[in-house]
Amino acid sequence: MTVRLHAPVVLPADARCSVIRDGVVDIDEAGRISYCGPAAQAPPAESPVRELPGILLPGLVNTHAHSPMVLLRGMGGDLPLLRWLREVIWPAEAKLRPGDVRAGMLLGSVEMLRHGITTSAEMYFHAEQVADAVLATGARVVLGGPIIDLPGLDWRSMITATERWIDADGLRFGPGDRVELSYAAHSAYMLPVEALGLIAKSAAARGALVQIHVAEAADEDERQRAEHGSVPLLLRQTGLLDGRLIAAHAVHLSDEDIAVLAAHGAGVAHCPGSNGKLASGIARLADLRAASVAVGLGTDGPASNDDLDLWQEIQLATMLARLSTQDSTVLTAADALLLATRGGAEALGRDDIGALEAGRWADVVHIDLDDPAFATGLDVPDDQLLANLVWAAGSRRVRDVWVAGEQVVGEGEPLRVDRAAAQAEVATAAARLRA
Repeated sequence: MTVRLHAPVVLPADARCSVIRDGVVDIDEAGRISYCGPAAQAPPAESPVRELPGILLPGLVNTHAHSPMVLLRGMGGDLPLLRWLREVIWPAEAKLRPGDVRAGMLLGSVEMLRHGITTSAEMYFHAEQVADAVLATGARVVLGGPIIDLPGLDWRSMITATERWIDADGLRFGPGDRVELSYAAHSAYMLPVEALGLIAKSAAARGALVQIHVAEAADEDERQRAEHGSVPLLLRQTGLLDGRLIAAHAVHLSDEDIAVLAAHGAGVAHCPGSNGKLASGIARLADLRAASVAVGLGTDGPASNDDLDLWQEIQLATMLARLSTQDSTVLTAADALLLATRGGAEALGRDDIGALEAGRWADVVHIDLDDPAFATGLDVPDDQLLANLVWAAGSRRVRDVWVAGEQVVGEGEPLRVDRAAAQAEVATAAARLRA
């Protein structure tokens, strides 16, 4: 059914990060936004009006995650990236069953929805289980099963499996187009050049997004840099930059690398929390933005972060950008909020999510005001209101969430699944993996 959401403040996440006072969001029968703007200029209400205290904003977009890794949360947390992967994570993942992945994704999706994240870009094994879990919670996902060259795994068959799935179900499917399929090439250092070229051709033929880790740790791609100059230059050589691509992490980039990504319209998933925990480095966010590279924020996996809270990434991205440039104005609260909404959608090549605009999916988050962060109220200057939301409140006051017009979180709890049961299922699976 159609509905009108009415709140004292609406943040549509337009390019200016406008603050609409006394605003409404109209949702049509298809689950898309038909109007967003001041209540005084809204068309006559032809549907029920839901009065909400506080702030409405778009659902956050998590541009890089491995959410089923809630099963592995806390394992090897004090190791550097490559040792963490090879000694802890990959051996544990070798024990995973399809049902484990579904349980992990179900709880990960619940965690994200409770933090106001309505879309996540996922790269994980048993991708069909990931899709099933997301459809159960009512969230939205951009999904790919990892294509990787490891003992016992055949990257060619992984490419073929992705092709068959897209050819069978299309790039997007599910109610409200909740699932988008993609090619999840793990990285240039875990795939031969031949594989990168084949992925580029296959994805381009289907108009599909390619997700790939790029230049995360300084020592991961020494051979690729020696042979090709850099990973971005290798991606250009193999044709991957000619299509839709999002580069996860993108920490160790040269000026030339940034220019190449910008020239080809590639997106970047900036993951400051994971980059910091694994001591991978500080990405050149200010330089990427100055070059007009589309940048979104990502949590990475909950075993390397260790949460799925994009509000923390908003804060970390801002602080690290300011520290690395010694400029407290280089990224404002408004800029950072846009990275997690409109910017994330642009980095994924999506124009149907990430903002409250007519025609986009009605992925909406309600923030209530019952918190010391909003003790000064909403009747403050716009920049102060945004600062209080970004710096002080964060995810604490996410109360209600809609995806494609359907409410999936109410009063801070998921409405489609039992959170306690999801947590218990993960506990059982995690105990077996540790055994």
